[in-house]
Amino acid sequence: MYGMTIRAPLNGDSVAARESITPMNKPRSIIVWMVLTIIAIGLAAYWDDQRESAAALDDFAHEQVTLARAAARTLDVAGTPATLRSIEEPGSVLVLVSGPTGLLTTEGTPTTSPAIEDAIRHGATSTRLSRPEAAALGLPARTAMAGVAMSGHTTVVVVATAFKERDREVRAQWRLALSFLFCSAVVLAFGTLALRKQRKELELAHELAVAEAIRERDTRLVRADKLATLGALGIGIAHEVSTPLGVIVGRAEQLSSRVTGDERAARAVAAISEQADRIGKIIRALLNLARGGDATLERVRPNTIVSDAIELVQHRFDQEGVTLSQRIEPDLRSISCDAKLFTQVVVNLLLNACDACTSGGHVELIVSAKGEHVSFSVLDDGDGISEDAAARATEPFFTTKAAGRGTGLGLAIANEIVGHHHGKLHIASRGDGHRGTEARVDIKGLT
Repeated sequence: MYGMTIRAPLNGDSVAARESITPMNKPRSIIVWMVLTIIAIGLAAYWDDQRESAAALDDFAHEQVTLARAAARTLDVAGTPATLRSIEEPGSVLVLVSGPTGLLTTEGTPTTSPAIEDAIRHGATSTRLSRPEAAALGLPARTAMAGVAMSGHTTVVVVATAFKERDREVRAQWRLALSFLFCSAVVLAFGTLALRKQRKELELAHELAVAEAIRERDTRLVRADKLATLGALGIGIAHEVSTPLGVIVGRAEQLSSRVTGDERAARAVAAISEQADRIGKIIRALLNLARGGDATLERVRPNTIVSDAIELVQHRFDQEGVTLSQRIEPDLRSISCDAKLFTQVVVNLLLNACDACTSGGHVELIVSAKGEHVSFSVLDDGDGISEDAAARATEPFFTTKAAGRGTGLGLAIANEIVGHHHGKLHIASRGDGHRGTEARVDIKGLT
């Protein structure tokens, strides 16, 4: 009766499914962290190397200052620069004396050095000579350090090449480079292992997501197949019922003329005609929905739906020995619905609740405001419903009733009718210490 209203998965569902199986962008972040770690190690090692190199040159300069001071004291005692030659080491240590005529070697040969002369003018105790300046003084073309000390009116300068220190620094740099390469290799190795492990995890997650998507698709297909079967079955039943229903209506019309004067019989015949007409309207409305048409909407008061539904099911409750009560909030909004179809929804919920109760049980129908919606809640005190059964309750042909007592179509039909009215059907165990099940329909109220 409503199988033609099968809804295909929305585009948003397929997009969400694709997004759910798209691997996350974690590998890129791991690579970035690996690169940053390697750069941080390199910068830290370079800074430490430069600090150690500067400290070594400072120590070397201090040694030259100490040597220059010793040479100055020797000059004070001996009084001639020639006595300072014992301090010199050819190609390694050079002693200069600064007098009124400028810089002189211990042999009295004039020489120049802008760096040394600038240090003397500014009163510095040490200075650093570049490679060209060191070579101009006859030392190896390597960095040199000069220590400066005063001896009376004469300045003694001890210049020593730092090639040994620089060679040690070069070796240290090579060790640093090898250490850096080793650390980088370790980082890359662990990063590669992490990437491989993560890739496997992502592939597994992808496979699980694909499997879940396939399972959901198969579930949708099974439901769609059931709905299609139900639709075809409903249309066939409606077609077959229409003929005997016409016979019933005809016979009721014939009887109506024969029971004149018998008020009780007249009421019975009128009830037959009225209910037959109701069945016909419901069948036509369901056929219209099955063919893709829209429900015939009208403005209806909630209490009208309730009174019509209770009138239709009261005899069933009396027969089963189940009490039925109602509670309707005052001043509820009207709803826009097909009154016959929506009443059938409430009837189906009430009959399900009645079947869930034993003799002496109780069912309550509550109509209340829920925000801008009107809620029709049917509560019973039966055994309740499991979460799995509640999730499948609106599936066509699914039922928890004993064989012969249920077809699994009532809630499925109710759910489709509610969906056509843009409402929601909720089924769950009552909880909060209450025994039984709650079936609730929420439909937007009119302003």
